[in-house]
Amino acid sequence: MTASSKLQPLVKDPDRLEARLKEIPPEPGVYFMRDVTDHILYIGKSKKLRSRVRSYFRDKHELNPRIALMVMQVAEIEFIVTDTEAEALALEANLIKQHQPHFNVLLKDDKKYPYLCITWSEEYPRIFITRKRRAGKIKDRYYGPYVDVHVLRSTLHLVKRLFPLRQRPQPLFKDRPCLNYDIGRCPGVCQQLITPEDYRKIILKIAMIFQGRTKELEDLLMKQMEKASEELNFEYAARLRDQIRGLQSLGAEQKVALPDDTVSRDAIALMADDQHACIQLFQIRAGRLVGRLGFVADAQSGTPGAILQRVLEEHYSTVESVEIPSEIHTQHELPEGDMLAEFLSERRGRKVNVFVPQRQSKADLIEMVERNAGYELARTQRFADRNNQAMLDLAEALDLPDLPHRIEGYDISHIQGSDAVASQVVFIDGLPAKQHYRHYKIKDPTVRSGHSDDFASMAEVIRRRFRKYAREAAAETGKLAVPPPKPDKDFPDLVMIDGGKGQLSAVVEALREMNLLEEVKVVSLAKQREEIFLPGESLPIATTAEQPGVQLLRRLRDEAHRFAVSFHRQQRSDRMKRSRLEEIPGLGHHRQKQLLAHFRSIDYLREASPKQIAEVPGIGAKMAQQIYDYFHPQFRDEFTEAELQSQDIPAIEEPVT
Repeated sequence: MTASSKLQPLVKDPDRLEARLKEIPPEPGVYFMRDVTDHILYIGKSKKLRSRVRSYFRDKHELNPRIALMVMQVAEIEFIVTDTEAEALALEANLIKQHQPHFNVLLKDDKKYPYLCITWSEEYPRIFITRKRRAGKIKDRYYGPYVDVHVLRSTLHLVKRLFPLRQRPQPLFKDRPCLNYDIGRCPGVCQQLITPEDYRKIILKIAMIFQGRTKELEDLLMKQMEKASEELNFEYAARLRDQIRGLQSLGAEQKVALPDDTVSRDAIALMADDQHACIQLFQIRAGRLVGRLGFVADAQSGTPGAILQRVLEEHYSTVESVEIPSEIHTQHELPEGDMLAEFLSERRGRKVNVFVPQRQSKADLIEMVERNAGYELARTQRFADRNNQAMLDLAEALDLPDLPHRIEGYDISHIQGSDAVASQVVFIDGLPAKQHYRHYKIKDPTVRSGHSDDFASMAEVIRRRFRKYAREAAAETGKLAVPPPKPDKDFPDLVMIDGGKGQLSAVVEALREMNLLEEVKVVSLAKQREEIFLPGESLPIATTAEQPGVQLLRRLRDEAHRFAVSFHRQQRSDRMKRSRLEEIPGLGHHRQKQLLAHFRSIDYLREASPKQIAEVPGIGAKMAQQIYDYFHPQFRDEFTEAELQSQDIPAIEEPVT
């Protein structure tokens, strides 16, 4: 079943809506909400599909604003019936991952909390901390998000001391391992002195730590140590003993007073205001707090119980079965707690209980989690208040009609014109939105090594950024058949240029050429005195460096500078690594290797004649001449007739004068 573009939303066609609702069976399954363009708006599950879907259109006054907006756009409803509620939950999780509907977004991905990633997709997996959870490679595993990045870094640092791991992202030497191998910190991954199978066994042990299975790992290492001692392998046994002691030190001061230390349990609670809901998930294994995860959700997305339900569903759908505890304590009653318990029990292979604790000791645990969630909410509110104050101050200073929701910053980076690049960074509501960052390579032929032009480079970047809006005036005058796109959600409320009046004038001229000077609000921030310049003004506006709005622009400027410099360094490094032979047209990688193997270096190749170059296997006379001409451009047109004949190239007769 698909929706047609001619259909109107179901709320505007009551007869078709009622007929469609009657077709939905009262069975467990998954339902799809589609708009008039056939895009999926929302994917949900229910143990009774008909009742759940009907509730969207019957109890409109009880819907939160986000879901009410979605209901107004629904033009078609589809469904898939399943045998059990647990199957519906599993199917919903997979479909949401596949389609990622807009209205299914609950958790805010603001890069607030870090993850730990293990790249199982690689032959020798890497372990690193990241704030961006990527879904590109299915085999890679992410653990978190962790609330305390300092604890996470110290844990990873200890892990790298206890277990032999790759310590460098790139090898230090080409033909031998570095000092880390000699002192036992690295197993020699760069020279493949350890097989991928043996290295993965080490990574599996480390993964157990971040899965909350530290006690299980200690028992495993204890058995291996005893076996090594019996076999008189005392050096290996001592290394295992040190690993056990290090693991015991991880949670030595994290004991949680609970009556049953043998039960693994998770406890979840939240605190919310009108906008944000901060959720804390405590992972307790063998009476120890082994992990504290944090989530931020939209407080208007549902009731507290519904938010906790969705957080648990999203969290446990991404973890391995061994990470699912036997008990889950929740602050509020979940609307579909039985379905979640059945789904988790099926995944774990053992009984999983989900309930609101009533006994004093377990209720105290929930109270502790709730208190920590309150601290996180207070911190979130402070950040939000600071950003709102900064945007309000900036709007007043620049006389903006509204708060600058989206601010873009631009900067240029190069070394005397070489490898010139530009950066575009985006702040949304005062926070970096790295998913919208963009790099530019300067294409202006006048900008080259030894000759830089920041004014022309900045103007080029602005033209490329706003060129899709530049046809506005032509469309209004009737000279353009197809009108340009109107400013959309990616159109900035404010553009900040890193530089002084010169850079600002170049940008203003570029916007004037595109007839966008009235639509794009642009300012520049000079580095020397942190002065803000407006178009057409010779003097900076009256501000101080301590103003919240100026500090916001400074954070934006510093981020644009960092992003531009890092990209410039990358381009410069790539250029230095490239062989000059790659610049010769028609000379592939294989023939480059043949040339270097024959002449040993670029210097010897430069001194060779075309005849000597042609002696290399696979290099003909024509290609040899091209290579020679590349290294000797000044002699290209100065061959004598005898030299031309020796190369079987017809001579060019001089014209008679």
